[in-house]
Amino acid sequence: MFRGASLVNLDSKGRLSVPTRYREKLIEIAAGQMVCTIDIHHPCLLLYTLPEWEVIEQKLSRLSSMNPNERRVQRLLLGHASECQMDSAGRLLLTPVLRQHAGLTKQVMLVGQFNKFELWDETTWYQRVKEDIDAEQSSSEVMSERLQDLSL
Repeated sequence: MFRGASLVNLDSKGRLSVPTRYREKLIEIAAGQMVCTIDIHHPCLLLYTLPEWEVIEQKLSRLSSMNPNERRVQRLLLGHASECQMDSAGRLLLTPVLRQHAGLTKQVMLVGQFNKFELWDETTWYQRVKEDIDAEQSSSEVMSERLQDLSL
């Protein structure tokens, strides 16, 4: 399980250095093999271990290529999926297309989200956090039953 937010740098070749606290786990569960794709709802990337990504691929394979909405999701997620191998220095190379989608330049937020990481441009991340907090504080919507049952 991945949790927490870390500020990492992209080098001039588009490589990001995975924080040390995650490296051993990524080697243990995936031999450092990762898959990165776009998030279809937000300007960020989704980074999965290869075994987790294979579960998602199975789910995507069950969608109908004849249904335009399902085909669109397949096209976006699979079409942008890129394998990346963590090197001996703990770095992952992100393709230019993926970096462009998320607007990644130098400072990147690596955000643990249970079975995956989100990769955000630092400025965009902090804007998103502010918008999410503001939305929670001003929301007049009724909470879902699951959120009402959540005790922190």
